[in-house]
Amino acid sequence: MPALACVDTGYSFSGDNSGDVFIPASPTSGDTSCHWSSSLSASLYRIDGWGAPYFTANSSGNISVRPHGSDTLPHQDIDLLKIVKKVTDPKSSGGLGLQLPLIVRFPDVLKNRLECLQSAFDFAIQSQGYDSHYQGVFPVKCNQDRFVVEDIVRFGSSFRFGLEAGSKPEILLAMSCLCKGNPDAFLVCNGFKDAEYISLALLGRKLALNTVIVLEQEEELDLVIDLSKKMSVKPVIGLRAKLRTKHEGHFGSTSGEKGKFGLTTSQIVRVMRKLSQTGMLDCLQLLHFHIGSQIPSTSLLSDGVAEAAQLYCELVRLGAHMKVIDIGGGLGIDYDGSKSGESDLSIAYTLEEYAEAVVASIRFVCDRRSVKHPVICSESGRAIVSHHSVLIFEAVSAVKPSVHQASPDDIQFLLESDEARANYEDLYAAVMRRDHESCLLYVDQLKQRCVEGFKDGVLSIEQLVAVDGLCEWVLKAIGASDPVHTYNINLSVFTSIPDLWGIDQLFPIVPIHKLDQRPGARGILSDLTCDSDGKIDKFIGGETSLPLHELDNNGNGGKYFLGMFLGGAYEEALGGVHNLFGGPSVVRVSQSDGPHSFAVTRAVPGQSSADVLRAMHHEPELMFQTLKHRAEELMHTKGGDNEGGEEEDDDEYNNVAACLDRSFHNMPYLATEPGSLSNSLSAAINNLGFYYCDEDNFDYCSA
Repeated sequence: MPALACVDTGYSFSGDNSGDVFIPASPTSGDTSCHWSSSLSASLYRIDGWGAPYFTANSSGNISVRPHGSDTLPHQDIDLLKIVKKVTDPKSSGGLGLQLPLIVRFPDVLKNRLECLQSAFDFAIQSQGYDSHYQGVFPVKCNQDRFVVEDIVRFGSSFRFGLEAGSKPEILLAMSCLCKGNPDAFLVCNGFKDAEYISLALLGRKLALNTVIVLEQEEELDLVIDLSKKMSVKPVIGLRAKLRTKHEGHFGSTSGEKGKFGLTTSQIVRVMRKLSQTGMLDCLQLLHFHIGSQIPSTSLLSDGVAEAAQLYCELVRLGAHMKVIDIGGGLGIDYDGSKSGESDLSIAYTLEEYAEAVVASIRFVCDRRSVKHPVICSESGRAIVSHHSVLIFEAVSAVKPSVHQASPDDIQFLLESDEARANYEDLYAAVMRRDHESCLLYVDQLKQRCVEGFKDGVLSIEQLVAVDGLCEWVLKAIGASDPVHTYNINLSVFTSIPDLWGIDQLFPIVPIHKLDQRPGARGILSDLTCDSDGKIDKFIGGETSLPLHELDNNGNGGKYFLGMFLGGAYEEALGGVHNLFGGPSVVRVSQSDGPHSFAVTRAVPGQSSADVLRAMHHEPELMFQTLKHRAEELMHTKGGDNEGGEEEDDDEYNNVAACLDRSFHNMPYLATEPGSLSNSLSAAINNLGFYYCDEDNFDYCSA
């Protein structure tokens, strides 16, 4: 059998000895020196599709945040890489000394989202001659963070923006925050209710809060009637209707007649009768419904709203003092930038088109039925908070596909076995006639034959490696090899991106720097957890890998930072502590007129190992003392045979205690900066402080 040498991507004969074997030569590296720019990266990662108007690739090759959306002036852009440097630099260098992963919140973006939503409805109402107003609420389940909720109440106070709660802790949170909000703002009380929940809602009315108790189940009405009489409070009641309209896909599963929440038409009629019999029909003032999250199109939206508007008019006809129609959630965002509405990742409308469809549908039905136009309320959570939060994490290493370059001597053994020789000759013939399909078949057969030989003890591990190398080179020659790298990221998918694991929700993931350089590899992301599901191998655009840059492995200190965007809704609340990886560090960044156009107004370190252990009912302090005691016993019982041995034992014990001390108080994630074993407990605690600044002058203070 003639030998075969690889020349570029083709093969040529190099002899006639039937005992020879062919070995492909190493391919030459491709030319990656072509011009590249930030604008090309913006197109590659679809930044202008999913990111506009808040994220862009700047001329320095970094991601910039435009905190005021389309109204952001050029000097107000905030460079994400500069934020990372400020946050992670040690305190001695003027930084905050925090560790990644990191959530960066932009309250200016949050404010702009609220204002854009309000403006869209205001314009639709004015242009269509609608004779009422829009008054939205934020469902706190989307992000219960104290400062996020307080910001929403403060930013939305001028247009009566309120909150929606779905549990007893959430209603307590909402009541407290709305004490500082607009007194006309709604507090919509959804979810399953017991006597305590309803009592809290009624107490809210005593506290001059505009609480509305929305009936999710028919039997809740009896509690409302009974408790309102006992507490001498006239309730404002809403009811949630199960509409017949629903959309397909994961997010539509909570809508339609078989949805989890709401009352059927027959239940609604019974509720109306009971309210009439008890003289409380005037208490029913709000109709609520929910088509499903991420409504893909305005045509589906219009169908659902029109159905609900008909029901609203029927309630008016039956004597209810109706005032508000709550269209629920469903206002989607464009995760993949396609604007197609063909999947759960995209929507085929703008904010303005959404508001226009809602207003037009309600106005048409009410005008036809001669019913006064109701106040329009919505519970848009995802669309409000998703953009304002960015998760930043580091790729700490990369595993490249590596192939053993076999020599003729390495695989000479293939010719010594009749069966292996037959497999080898089939592969050789397929390569020579450039039959790629047969190459794939024979590569599989040869590898399987050799694996069986290895299991039987016939082949050595070196011989198995040689066969793998030979087969991989054949696959590479025919363009069938998998060149995807595995980038190891300092993150837990289960903690920080739980929707990706739980419901296959995809988010835009992009390098936050080096965008002026051409990506030289494609990769998947593997997290720190000891779980095979702890990886990201699906990306927006239907991709199974992500264009990435080669890591700097030359000891130059180069770091590679990635950002996950549009994750401000749900991810933090749903995240767990799988493998005891706790929550990331969090900073709040506002636009300022300073030299870097931003100021960190709040910084909170991520959970320490002690924090996550305590969350699982362990006692870190007791654990620390137990380990110290064990160390003391072992170190001091060794004894020193030479002079000064006891002093050496003391030093070793102190080092062990300091190491344990530091480990309890540091974050569970990989420490990419070398630490000192001499860190003391007090130093560790000092590193867990809060940082904040007065938003008027942006001066740093420490507490």
